[in-house]
Amino acid sequence: MSNLSQLLKESWVLVEERHDDVAAHFYARMFLTDPGLRQLFPVHLDTQRRCLVEALVTAAASIDDPERFTEYVQGLGRAHRKFHVQPSQFAAFHGALLEALRTVGGDRWTIEYDQAWADALGLLTSNMITGLEQDADPAFWHAEVLAHERRGADIAVLTCQPLQHPLRYQAGQYVSVEVPRYQPRLWRTYSIANAPRPDDTVEFHVRAVGAGWVSSALVRRVRPGDLLRIAAPMGTMVLDRESPRDIVCLAGGVGFAPIKALVDELTRFNRSRWVHVYLGARHRDELYDLDELLRLAATYPWLNVVPCCTDDPSWTGEHGEVSEVLARYGPWHEHDFFVSGSAPMVRASLRTLAELEIPADRIRYDSFGDI
Repeated sequence: MSNLSQLLKESWVLVEERHDDVAAHFYARMFLTDPGLRQLFPVHLDTQRRCLVEALVTAAASIDDPERFTEYVQGLGRAHRKFHVQPSQFAAFHGALLEALRTVGGDRWTIEYDQAWADALGLLTSNMITGLEQDADPAFWHAEVLAHERRGADIAVLTCQPLQHPLRYQAGQYVSVEVPRYQPRLWRTYSIANAPRPDDTVEFHVRAVGAGWVSSALVRRVRPGDLLRIAAPMGTMVLDRESPRDIVCLAGGVGFAPIKALVDELTRFNRSRWVHVYLGARHRDELYDLDELLRLAATYPWLNVVPCCTDDPSWTGEHGEVSEVLARYGPWHEHDFFVSGSAPMVRASLRTLAELEIPADRIRYDSFGDI
């Protein structure tokens, strides 16, 4: 671990339990410094605060891996194009975030910590600006909803047609989505549930839970003919076609979406790699796309599907969390892993894979909240 990485880790411990205060102070200071920035963000900043903290933690954790750091942070820059952020406005971001960390850190915040974050934020903002300026794609795509299918009370499958320009992406990636008719300026991330198609249509699987404004609108209010906005694709949970290893996919709930896209991609070229999909939910009715997955398994001999439920006494298949069910099988030491679902599901799966001594470089994952 480099000295910079060590200082970032040590100093983050000082503010980690008050990360909400860091985010609140940051936005207050940034909007005071550059009032014009406020109009780029939604009225409610709860999700933006959470995303800020996640981005800081992810970027700091990867700073010793230049390739991973650059890929992630330049992706953040591209993602910010949808907010119409200009390169000159990153100065306010840099200064406000450093002041927020310094303020919340209090008396224990040292000069060394301050300089470490100044250096890290310099790298962060320069790479974000590079990503923002070098992306030749549109800031976002308008997409028409062609089909909207309810799969139970809280889940919908949407098929959308990007307009004007094709959406270039890889199976397993995700995009930010805005519903301008119902929730303008609120963007939420959703995985694309299919590999690229000749007609350029994309499919989203959405669950509406709690006070999720965007997810509720997508599930309960959006209809065919409505327009969405879709931002640039992100994420690295994509297939390595050069790998000879068999594949294991762990999916929870609508986290199945990117796994379905990966399976879709594999149907187009795979001949030699076994693919095991472990699909978890609480109840059978939450396994909303199981019939389609079983149809694929009947068509492609290399695909094995293991559905499981945690809270359904009538379920006759495997019982338990998806990671618990995985651990009953194996061995898994010569496989590539893909994990997608809620943050708790992903954390539990990563712990299980660590206990099974799966090398970290063979695991790719994405976690999403229900928002």
